[in-house]
Amino acid sequence: MEFSRRAQAHGPALIRLLARMGDADAPLPPQSLSARLGQWIDWRHAVALSAALDARPSPPPSEDVPRVHAEDGECARVRAVLVKAIEGDRAFASPLGAPTAGEAAGPDGAPPDYAFFRQRYVALQQVMEAETSHLRGRVRGMAARHAPSLQQLAAMDAVMERALGRHERALLSALPELLGKHFERLRQDAPGNAEPSTVRPATAWLDLFRKDMQRLLLAELDIRLQPAEGLLAALRNTPHG
Repeated sequence: MEFSRRAQAHGPALIRLLARMGDADAPLPPQSLSARLGQWIDWRHAVALSAALDARPSPPPSEDVPRVHAEDGECARVRAVLVKAIEGDRAFASPLGAPTAGEAAGPDGAPPDYAFFRQRYVALQQVMEAETSHLRGRVRGMAARHAPSLQQLAAMDAVMERALGRHERALLSALPELLGKHFERLRQDAPGNAEPSTVRPATAWLDLFRKDMQRLLLAELDIRLQPAEGLLAALRNTPHG
C-alpha cells in the first residue's frame, strides 16, 4: 500500500522496519498530526503548556553549571548500556536458530513459542523506559539551568512528556503484538512448517526473526532517546548564560 511504501522510503527506522515486516499496511489516518495532538492533550496540559510558553526566563543560578559535554557523555553512556542490554539479552544469547537453555523451546524440541520472546521484549522495553526517562529529566534540568533562553524549552518538554507519555507508552506497548504476528508469519511461511504440531529443528526463519526482533528493539531505543538528544542539541547551540 501507499503508506507502507512511503514509510519504507521516508519514515524513521522503526516505521521502515514495521513496514518491511508487513505491519504498517494500513491507510493513513485522516486527521492531521496537530489534530491528533489536540486530542491527546487535555485542558490541564494545555494550561500548563500555555504557562510554559508565557513564562519569563529568570537568570541562571550563580553556581557553576555542569559542562554540556558531560551530558553528551551521559547520553552516549546510556545508549551504550541499553544497546549492550539488548544485544546481550538471553533471547539472542545462543547461536541463532537454537533455543536458549530450553526457555524458548517448545515440547519435544519443536521451535520456540513466541511467549518467551514477548516476555523478553517487554522486559527490555521496561529497562529502556526507565533509563531514557531518567536521562531526559537530567538533560532537561541542565537545560533549565544553562541559559534563560532554554528555560522555556525545558518547561515545554516537561509538559509534553506528561501530556504525551501515556499515549507513547500505549503505542510502543503494541510492538510486541505486531512482532508476534511477524513471528507467526515467518514460521508458517518456512518450508516444512505447514503443520504447527510437527516436530522439527529451528531453521532459518527463527534466525531471521531474532535479527528482526533485535533491529526493532534498537529502532525503538532510537525513538525513546530522541527527546533527550533534542535537548542536548539545543544545549550545544546555546551559549551559557
